[in-house]
Amino acid sequence: MIRNLHKSFYLFVFLLFFLALACQATTNPASIIPVSTVDTQVIVAEAVATVRSEMPVVEPVGLGNTAVNSQISTELEQRLIQIYQQVNPSVVHIFVYTQNDFLGSGTGFVFDADGHVITNNHVIEGGDEYEVVFPDGQRRFGNVVGTDVDSDLAVLQVDELPATSSPVTLADSNTLQVGQFVVAIGNPFGEASSMSVGIISALGRTLESQRSVAGGFFSIPQIIQTDAAINPGNSGGPLLNLDGSVIGVNSAILSRTGANSGVGYAIPVNAVRNIVPALITTGQYRYPYMGISMRSEPFTLRELEALALPSQGVWVTGVGQGTPAENAGLIGHNLDASFAPDGDYIIAINGVSVNSSDDLLSYLVFETQVGETVELTVIRQGEEIKVPLILGERP
Repeated sequence: MIRNLHKSFYLFVFLLFFLALACQATTNPASIIPVSTVDTQVIVAEAVATVRSEMPVVEPVGLGNTAVNSQISTELEQRLIQIYQQVNPSVVHIFVYTQNDFLGSGTGFVFDADGHVITNNHVIEGGDEYEVVFPDGQRRFGNVVGTDVDSDLAVLQVDELPATSSPVTLADSNTLQVGQFVVAIGNPFGEASSMSVGIISALGRTLESQRSVAGGFFSIPQIIQTDAAINPGNSGGPLLNLDGSVIGVNSAILSRTGANSGVGYAIPVNAVRNIVPALITTGQYRYPYMGISMRSEPFTLRELEALALPSQGVWVTGVGQGTPAENAGLIGHNLDASFAPDGDYIIAINGVSVNSSDDLLSYLVFETQVGETVELTVIRQGEEIKVPLILGERP
C-alpha cells in the first residue's frame, strides 16, 4: 500500500507538471508547442484517469458493511449450534436429596469413559443421594468419589454412560485471553440444557474457599470472570471456548439479587487437570503449604517509599507455629504495630517473580507438590537473600 501511495503521489506531481505546461502553452507565445495543438482538458482528463487507476482500492469494513457482518454472524451462529450439539449430551443435571427431602440441583459434565462426572463441591454438599439426569432423559444414581472444598470441585461416578454421552475435551487455561468468546451450558433455575454466550471479562481473580482455618480462608487462584449469563443451577457446568473445549467450571456469581448481574466466576480448567485425578484415585487433593499469612492489599507509593521496597512482592504478616515457614526461618511482621521494614518481603519463588499474594498462591497450587523444596527470594531488612523451604501439606 505504501508503494502504491508513493506512486500516486508521483503521478499527482506529474499531473501538476502537465497543467503548468498547458498554462504556459496558452500564455507564452514563445512555447515550443503551438497553442493550437494543446488541449488542456484532454491532458487533465488523461492524467486524472491515470492517477485514479493507480490508487489502492480500500474495501469498506465496518458496521455498514452488511455482507461482512452477515457472514461473521452466520459463521458464529453455526459454530454455536455445533458446540451445543457436540457438548450438551455430556452435560448433566444433578439432583441432590437428603434422606427425607429434596435439597437442590446443579450441573455437571462427563470427565471420562469410566463414568466420572465433575461438578462443584457446593452442589453436592450435605446430600445423601444423587440422581444424574442426562439430556436424552436417561437417569443414573451418582456415587461421590472425591470432594475438595478449597477448589469447590467434586467428582461423582455413574455405573454406565448413555451411548450419546462422551467425555468432554479439556483446554489449557494458561492460553486464555480477555475478550475471548465463551459459552456456558447448564441448568439455571432448573431449566435443563440451557446455553448462554459471553466473553472472558477478566483473568486471575481469586475466590475464598468455603473452609476456614485459624480464622482465615484459603483462596482459589486464577479464577475466570465472565459476563456469560450464569445463574443458580449453572454451578458445576462447563465454560467452553469456541472449539467446544472446557476452559473452566462455572462456580459463582457476584450479585445482590441472587440472579445473574453480568459477573460470573469459573474455576480454571488447569485446576481440574491437577485436582480431579487425585480426587478419583484417593478421594482428596493434597495442597502444598507454607504456613504464612500475607497482606492482600497493595501498598501505596508512600508506604513503599517509607519501607524502601519494590512495588512487586508479598509482605509476610504472620508465620504459623510449627509450619514449613517457621522451620525455614521466615519472619512475619504486623504493620499495625509499627511501620518499619523488619519483616520478610517475598519477591520470587524458584526464580519466578511474584507481584502479589495471588501470584504466590497460584504458583504453589499449580506448579508445586507437597514435600518439594522451593527457593524463596526475600528482602529482609533491606537485603535480598535466598531462603529454602520444604513445602508441607495444607491442614
